[in-house]
Amino acid sequence: MARTTIAIASDVSAGPSRAAGKPARERIFEVAKDLFYRLGIRAVGVETIVAAAGATKMSLYRSFPSKDDLVVAYLSDRDALYWQWWDRALASHPGEPRQQIRALFKSVAGKTTRPDYRGCPFTNAATEFPEAGHPGRAVAVANKLKLRDGLRGLARAAGAREPERLGDQLFLLMEGAYASGQVMGPDGPALSLADAADALVAAQVG
Repeated sequence: MARTTIAIASDVSAGPSRAAGKPARERIFEVAKDLFYRLGIRAVGVETIVAAAGATKMSLYRSFPSKDDLVVAYLSDRDALYWQWWDRALASHPGEPRQQIRALFKSVAGKTTRPDYRGCPFTNAATEFPEAGHPGRAVAVANKLKLRDGLRGLARAAGAREPERLGDQLFLLMEGAYASGQVMGPDGPALSLADAADALVAAQVG
């Protein structure tokens, strides 16, 4: 336990200082988002968060009545950023669903091969909270369901013979990239991700 505490303290001290000078709520939220992603949600307690934010438990609970509320806020924030990313990728090739699919997968390859990549926050959260009723898991599952629907929609727009099947294949490919990137790093198989997506699309589209 002591070694774990020392390791977390070291990682906390290595984190960003961008929250400095902001109101307590913003400092707490910025620090929580960083630590939850880098170290894991269950590994980071509220005491660690408030210490790193230079705040108090009272100020945390004034804004977030429980740690679960803070977790939901973190995942909801990541969800909003995720769909902004999705929209930017699609906007780069308006009206061209095959190119939109490639743009998405090229971007995922870039994200998952960065040195600071720590996995998909939604997959991580779903793994940390296996219980069906956990509010954080609900946000993670909703993100994945929307992603699956979005990929199926792109498959339909591209003229796939079996759009639901192609959408699911693309979904599995993307999830595999999220997992392999966390394990294998910058030199992992995600470098071939866009080509793999192209091959799946080509098999379904004349």
